[in-house]
Amino acid sequence: MVALFSLALPKFKVVAEADAFPSFLPKDVNRIKDPFARSLATRIQRLPVSVKFSENPIMSSCVKPLMQNKANPVVLLHGFDSSCLEWRYTYPLLEEAGLETWAIDILGWGFSDLAKLPSCDVVSKREHFYQFWKSYIKRAMILVGPSLGSAVAIDFAVNYPEAVEKLVLIDASVYAEGTGNLATLPRAIAYAGVYLLKSIPIRIYANYLSFTNISFSTSLDWTNIGRLHCLLPWWEDAAVNFMISGGYNVASQIKMVKQKTLIIWGENDQIISNKLAVRLHCELPESIIRQIPDCGHLPHVERPDSVVKLIEEFVQKDTKTVNQCVPSL
Repeated sequence: MVALFSLALPKFKVVAEADAFPSFLPKDVNRIKDPFARSLATRIQRLPVSVKFSENPIMSSCVKPLMQNKANPVVLLHGFDSSCLEWRYTYPLLEEAGLETWAIDILGWGFSDLAKLPSCDVVSKREHFYQFWKSYIKRAMILVGPSLGSAVAIDFAVNYPEAVEKLVLIDASVYAEGTGNLATLPRAIAYAGVYLLKSIPIRIYANYLSFTNISFSTSLDWTNIGRLHCLLPWWEDAAVNFMISGGYNVASQIKMVKQKTLIIWGENDQIISNKLAVRLHCELPESIIRQIPDCGHLPHVERPDSVVKLIEEFVQKDTKTVNQCVPSL
């Protein structure tokens, strides 16, 4: 990760005081060392979102932009079982580039208040995001989804095309058939599996697969960042609810996407084959594809400067391009 910290990243104030963090974050946020994660954590807030499937508004976690401009906003989703802290390096660079940027926690993950546990299946996640958009964003978005967040973005763009101007899909996990056999597990076994999902060894191993070259100390700190939301008291219930619901299965929706799409892929992704990047590019009507060298599954964490440059160029690009299927990456 030498390359990451040699980047000309914005100067964030390192937060030292525990009471600078929102009170709803787990106390373990104070153990995080990464200054970018700490700084972004101080900006997380909860906004009320009214949905049909909950009697009371859901206090929904996000990072709001510091500024608004005439251009349509960039809205950042995150990957499977993650949070807006996934964008700790990229978010400040997008703001520095002058882009109005939101980072939103997908229902069931992140730091929203789910004490009165709502449904966390695909339909509920979609409805919640739409009501958030309708209440606060109110303009067509450049919607960015990494990993499973790409499936969330495609599902949303197909169902609410008026809300999405363009799509950015990063190392997209869009060909899995939902949660597969996990959906049929007895609840007791499902809870046991979810308990393992938040364990430190499993998370460290996930980092090993996701990134090309990070030290153990960095991996441990990133593990603390990545599992912070798992320490909320309702996390296990929400995770099991999503698992047994069947999850995302969007392969049949891909060809229904009408928006211009930027596909970004890490050259060394060990989780999603780059052959699927080529397939996705061929199946999306209006897409361009860009590969980031020496990078794993999460380019926005590992190569934030490259991701921001690609997004900035894509946002500003208004000329129509015809999709030509690339033979290889």
